[in-house]
Amino acid sequence: MRPIFLDSVSLEKAGDLLAARLDSLGIQRLPPERVRVAEAQDRITAEPVFAKYSSPFYHSAAMDGYAVRYTDTFTASETSPCLLKIGRDALYVDTGDPMPEGFNAVIMIEDANLVHDRKPPTDRTSPGDSPWDEEGSLSDCIEIYQSVPPYQHVRTIGEDIVATELIIPEGHRIRPVDMGALLAGGHLEVAVRKRPVVAVLPTGTELVDPEMLRERPPAPPEIIEYNSAVLGGMARESGAEAVCFPIVRDDPGAIREVLLRAVEKADLVLINAGSGRGSDDYTLTAIRELGEVIIHGVSIKPGKPVIIGFIRNKPVVGVPGYPVSAYLAFKLFVRPVIERFLGTASAGGERITALLARQIASPLGVDEFIRVKVGEVHDTFIATPVGRGAGLMMSLVRADGIVRIPAGSEGMRSGSEVEVELMRSRSEVRNTIVCIGSHDNTLDILSNIIKKNHPGYSLSSAHVGSLGGLMALKKGEAHLAGTHLLDERTGEYNVPFLKRLFPGRRMVLVNLVRRRQGLLVRKGNPKGIQGFKDLVRDDVMFINRQAGSGTRLLLDKHLRELNINPFMIRGYDKEEYTHMSVASAVLTGLADAGLAVFSSAQALGLDFIPVAEERYDLAIPYEFMDTEKIGIVLGVVRGNAEFRGLVQSLGGYDMGDMGKVMYEGEGGV
Repeated sequence: MRPIFLDSVSLEKAGDLLAARLDSLGIQRLPPERVRVAEAQDRITAEPVFAKYSSPFYHSAAMDGYAVRYTDTFTASETSPCLLKIGRDALYVDTGDPMPEGFNAVIMIEDANLVHDRKPPTDRTSPGDSPWDEEGSLSDCIEIYQSVPPYQHVRTIGEDIVATELIIPEGHRIRPVDMGALLAGGHLEVAVRKRPVVAVLPTGTELVDPEMLRERPPAPPEIIEYNSAVLGGMARESGAEAVCFPIVRDDPGAIREVLLRAVEKADLVLINAGSGRGSDDYTLTAIRELGEVIIHGVSIKPGKPVIIGFIRNKPVVGVPGYPVSAYLAFKLFVRPVIERFLGTASAGGERITALLARQIASPLGVDEFIRVKVGEVHDTFIATPVGRGAGLMMSLVRADGIVRIPAGSEGMRSGSEVEVELMRSRSEVRNTIVCIGSHDNTLDILSNIIKKNHPGYSLSSAHVGSLGGLMALKKGEAHLAGTHLLDERTGEYNVPFLKRLFPGRRMVLVNLVRRRQGLLVRKGNPKGIQGFKDLVRDDVMFINRQAGSGTRLLLDKHLRELNINPFMIRGYDKEEYTHMSVASAVLTGLADAGLAVFSSAQALGLDFIPVAEERYDLAIPYEFMDTEKIGIVLGVVRGNAEFRGLVQSLGGYDMGDMGKVMYEGEGGV
């Protein structure tokens, strides 16, 4: 008796039935395993990975030239060049060489004039204080015509990756650039989710192995069996391990036997062909006899005869024999199961048109490829440039795509339409939650928890300072912004700025944390820094945050109250964009002090001098409050115990108001 179709179900219903059955059987992500980073490409991380070491882990020359002490160049000018003795005041270095002890800048070789045999000036100083030798001739020297700032052309410790920084989150598909970042961050192994094993069983007496073509061409009614290669390749592309069985003839007993062997070996079984209702279609009967069938027939074309069942609590899919039907059945029903095992979402690549969030200047005569973060705000793709430095591997790790600036252009204006070559799928980009504003270490944790629990979504965090974030909201370039702006007149955080910047627009402030800000100094506080007044000392080098950041405004407020001229502080004009970058600068000796949050000091083992407790809020336009993206963010902030536990472990945070609405209203009222 011929098998007959069960009642065909809609595509949506079929997906629901499959998901419900997987849930009822407790089929979820497979257990993790550890693999060598060098072999981890395309694997899915089972836990977040944080850097063990900074990269670079020593100060190195970024150019061929001469290492110098920047203080020795103060007097250099075009009219009064400075002479530096080679071997004493200037040491030759190649690109990548460690910086010699005590030297803190590099002069490019083309900017240094090598001089010999020059007569000394009549007013020269004693030989011990000058490059001139006892006989009055000039030893080998370089002549320079302008002073250099500290750490010019030097790749400093942590320029690319800072120790303890999040390299990649859980649920992330590892790419070649990620492998480089993992190795640079000190990891030889990484925990990944076990690849599900997908068994592919081709059935049909008429099928012949493609290897037969080495001996002869096919003859009727033979069909070259190629669906195994297609299905196996799609399985591997989806992150699974494929095991292709030999062809099985159209025999019920043989099909049952190989099905049992496949179920024993694999996590998911695909039996190709025999899912219809012809006289030689035995797949339905075999699955029924060995287990259960939940779907036979879906209202799609092609692919209607697909069968979905379970044998020994393992999913078995009867894939139609026609190649397009097989392809479609895999995409619709097999890939979601693999993604469930891996905790991932579908990926793909394409080009999209986006609006540029910030102006890009580019030199004429070169094609420049700008790495960008991409997100969809108000139904428009927004591309935000990330780091452009040639040594910044993390800019590739974080990027969603590449924008090409042609050689004949000097750049692109803010708001320009640009073509983005995506490095992630359009769906991932569309499901990116765009957060632009002040940096806080809790955003890394928030990003990881979102990716872990909502694999189809991700949080993109761009650090431009609190004011920069609010302006991004004003221009429609972000979904939310981190802000901690203190209004000196009222003593209130954030609210006065929203009222002033968003007249007539309804805005919401949701508290993320209250946090401690303070001066970071090296362990043991070797220079005895006690407060802001010590920053004007000649022996203290400071590292600042960028203009517009809440931390910068906090610093300036205290300097005004103490009547301290900020330009009396060495390093006031040296800016970093994150708290961790400030902490790294202090740890590695680029600065003696910097203003940052307690968690960054704790992460890198620095001493902390408390200055203030501040309120760090998420500013959200009211129209986004009911969207799925903001719902995911607020769901984690308000109800995820793991998130709260990890934030608490950072230290220096008060979570008493976490998730609470601190303000809701319109500006200008």
